[in-house]
Amino acid sequence: MKSFPTLLFSITLCCISSFSTSLRAEKEPDRLAKNAIEGLEIADGLEASLFVSEPEMLSPTNIDIDAYGRVWVCEVVNYRRRNGERPEGDRILIFEDEDGDGKADSKKVFYQGRDIDTAMGICVLGNRVIVSVAPYVFILIDDDGDDKADRKQVLFSQTGQPQHDHSNHAFLFGPDGKLYWNFGNTGQAVHDAEGNPVISKEGHAVVDNRQPYIGGMVFRCDLDGSNFEVVGHNFRNNYEVTVDSFGTLWQSDNDDDGNQGVRINYVMQHGNFGYRDEITGAGWRDPRVGMAEEVPLRHWHLNDPGVVPNLLQTGGGSPTGICFYEGKLLPEVFQNEIIHTDAGPNIVRAYPVENDGAGYSAEIVNIMEGTRDKWFRPSDVCVAPDGSLIVADWYDPGVGGHHMGDIAKGRLFRIAPPESPYHSSEFDVSTPEGATEALKSPNAARRYLAWTALHEMQRDAETTLVALSQDENPRFQARAYWLLAKIDGRAQQTIDEMSQEENSDLRVQSLRVALQTDVDVVALIGQLINDPSPQVRRECALSLRDIPQNVKAPLWAKLALQHDGEDRWYLEALGIGAADSWDACLSAWLEEVGDKWNSPSNRDIVWRSRAQQTAGMLAKLLRDADVPNETVPRYLRAFDFLPQEDKSEVLLDLALSSNPEDRSARTNLIVQEALSRLPSYDLVREQNKEVEFSEALNRLRGSAAYVELVSRYGLKDRYPELIEIATADPQSSLSVKAILTLLEAKQNEVIREALYSMEPEQAEKLIQVIGNSQHGGSVAVFNKYIEDDEVDLSLRRLATGQLGKSKYGAEQLLKRINEKKLSKKLMVSAEAALLRSADQNIRNAAIKLFPQAPSRNNKPLPPIQELVKREGNVAKGRLVFNDVGTCIKCHQVHGFGKEVGPALTEIGSKLSREAMYEAILFPSAGISHNYESYTIIDDDGNIYSGVLTSITDEEITFKNVDGISRTIKQENIDELIKQDISLMPADMQKIMTEEELVDLVEYMSTLKKEQ
Repeated sequence: MKSFPTLLFSITLCCISSFSTSLRAEKEPDRLAKNAIEGLEIADGLEASLFVSEPEMLSPTNIDIDAYGRVWVCEVVNYRRRNGERPEGDRILIFEDEDGDGKADSKKVFYQGRDIDTAMGICVLGNRVIVSVAPYVFILIDDDGDDKADRKQVLFSQTGQPQHDHSNHAFLFGPDGKLYWNFGNTGQAVHDAEGNPVISKEGHAVVDNRQPYIGGMVFRCDLDGSNFEVVGHNFRNNYEVTVDSFGTLWQSDNDDDGNQGVRINYVMQHGNFGYRDEITGAGWRDPRVGMAEEVPLRHWHLNDPGVVPNLLQTGGGSPTGICFYEGKLLPEVFQNEIIHTDAGPNIVRAYPVENDGAGYSAEIVNIMEGTRDKWFRPSDVCVAPDGSLIVADWYDPGVGGHHMGDIAKGRLFRIAPPESPYHSSEFDVSTPEGATEALKSPNAARRYLAWTALHEMQRDAETTLVALSQDENPRFQARAYWLLAKIDGRAQQTIDEMSQEENSDLRVQSLRVALQTDVDVVALIGQLINDPSPQVRRECALSLRDIPQNVKAPLWAKLALQHDGEDRWYLEALGIGAADSWDACLSAWLEEVGDKWNSPSNRDIVWRSRAQQTAGMLAKLLRDADVPNETVPRYLRAFDFLPQEDKSEVLLDLALSSNPEDRSARTNLIVQEALSRLPSYDLVREQNKEVEFSEALNRLRGSAAYVELVSRYGLKDRYPELIEIATADPQSSLSVKAILTLLEAKQNEVIREALYSMEPEQAEKLIQVIGNSQHGGSVAVFNKYIEDDEVDLSLRRLATGQLGKSKYGAEQLLKRINEKKLSKKLMVSAEAALLRSADQNIRNAAIKLFPQAPSRNNKPLPPIQELVKREGNVAKGRLVFNDVGTCIKCHQVHGFGKEVGPALTEIGSKLSREAMYEAILFPSAGISHNYESYTIIDDDGNIYSGVLTSITDEEITFKNVDGISRTIKQENIDELIKQDISLMPADMQKIMTEEELVDLVEYMSTLKKEQ
């Protein structure tokens, strides 16, 4: 759960499927709870104990630990089961260890109902329990203290898709007295209890619509949901957020499965985190100049200006729960660090963080790993009052694909040093001294009670809080300062004290506190603007964001002057601070730097800027021979983030004013990218630049840009050249685009003439690319060709098969067959084409005409339970995998194969054998988000199918089962239908024998992450 649909996916497209329900009865000894600890590897200095397991608890998605050490659990068995595996609904459970032995002694059902089916988050705040269950956020209230919910309130509504774990996630009480939470990229929007759109403090509706928010988001609000802020956005499936005592936010985010791009983020205030293109909403696969070579980096648009860097890339996985550990019980390496569960690689990790410029760097230290038991799926981790950890284990053969393989198991583990009894110390928040002591707790629920009590006391708590603000522990100081600043009339004094602290984290916090109170933020920024810590200066830049530009600009310029040209964290903070004031900010900076703006340390300021004069400055950089060639693509990419009215004239000049004798790769790239960004050909005509445009276009012959420009501007004199491009590689997207340009322009005669005049080898390529276009115009091209006895029979058969790839072509084939007008010599080709048609009606008609055998060799496969016990041959399995009819057709391993579905390079580390068989034989049982199959019907009635790789307001791009990308304008789409089946054939057994299937799974089991 959590980001479970983000780990693996159904082996062609969404390789995480799971077990059939028959496996629930599986009783192998290594799956029994009594053997659970044996399947785990625990870090030195720690030991694990089984706190509770099945049958007392099943499938925990999320947990919290209350102020008394009791563990609250979202127990989910109705995930993706609309009829309900448990008709009474999912449950909120409470477990308590009464004797301190690290094992639960009692269980209570706090709440049960279908309204909390698939709850993904729980936060215990005294007698109020916040439960996140899309599309709602509920508050369950225990009025009489009997550990039963007496009332239910709606905090937020219409937030996320029901039964979808990319939606709303768990809440957390922050050190500032606010709530923090998030949702993933199916969260869609946030509405209040009455269904009204929530408006952020910045004045925007909180909606994933690029106005301005996009994708997954992180939120902060008051306890009643007011003062709503979007702290960061453009994540994929950011599962949980955590916050430390200084108010720094951390979270994980999951990639589009199989791309080794799982990441950990420091959530920079108001940051864009790059899952989708900020301007167009395009996906990360869309080609763009300057994109990173490495897929994990490309995945997050990290080469784009305006994207906050990642703290850490952790490879493949399904990241889930997260917390920040500020206790003392665990070994020092884990103290004051992020602790995180990742269900995909069966692991619980810590990420020790160090300051790195204006940002951070981190390493990975494992805490708990399912080295022997790959069903260990840690879904959450929380800190108990005694400083020990409780880890929830979803326990399942697979994770992801919106599917559960096992609903009969689930576990909680306690992690602590040996001989550390589980205990919850006494506490009393009724006095300032008692509440201040409770505020030191590593447990968030206890700190909530302490914070609330101290805040209500106001001046009565001041003395004890002042004492705590001078503690040797800076995190205790930070907690005290948050409360002191919220004592009426004491904010300015508190901030003055904080800004003088030696610890830079406290000085950073002073700015955060200032933004939540009524003090003069501008004065504080002026005081800290030359702070020796880049972290503090970063926070100064972020704090400028909502300040009037006449005040902001000179302060921003002083901060920008301190950019070293290498610190991307600092650069992005400057970009966030300059929002909506770029003209004034950049001008103020230019007044300070003068001609030195074009220096290695200052060029990134220009690259990141979005002022009116930015385009002209970028052009100067591109023409400057001292600017390294390797930086040219990033400066070209920067144009995409500027308004069209600011860049059109500059782009035209860049495209047309280059020296014709200069044919260098650099100049050609500049011309190509500049031409492709022109708003229309009218600009060329207005300035009488047709000749110069033609000369510039000649530079691009044979390229995708050339085809795009010929198509966009309808340059008919260039059409014959597209035939040559179309036949270069019929399987390439470029060749398909070239032939589509001709077909859509109804240049059928040009195509036919070329077809008849070609040698057979070239004719084959032209026929193939016409078929790969799936365009109905193929009928006009092939109509007479396939019946022309003077044409070689092999070419006619090929054309017949390619004709059937479009809906109209397939309909014409059926018509010919039914009217007995199709040559018998072409019948086999027609059969193959019609049986693989994307149109179900055509396939049904074909089946009647051409009955098929039930399975290969008519030999049924044994049950999965039997297949799992079989040992296969790795070498033979590799051959099966690489056969053109099976896996390699849609998947890559170590860079080989087609990139239709996710890469399977590490599939053996992620899926058990059982889950692999499920995924191969029942690919539609669990299809992961972002890998669903779609059927597209255009306004000509053509039918296409594939996986969407990008969708914008203007067009969609999809990749078909042959790995060919196609882009169709939104205005030309009649229907876009999401399918509930995978693109992967549901009858794989028909192309494999039992032995070949076993060999295939044996080989795939060897595809593991390198250690």
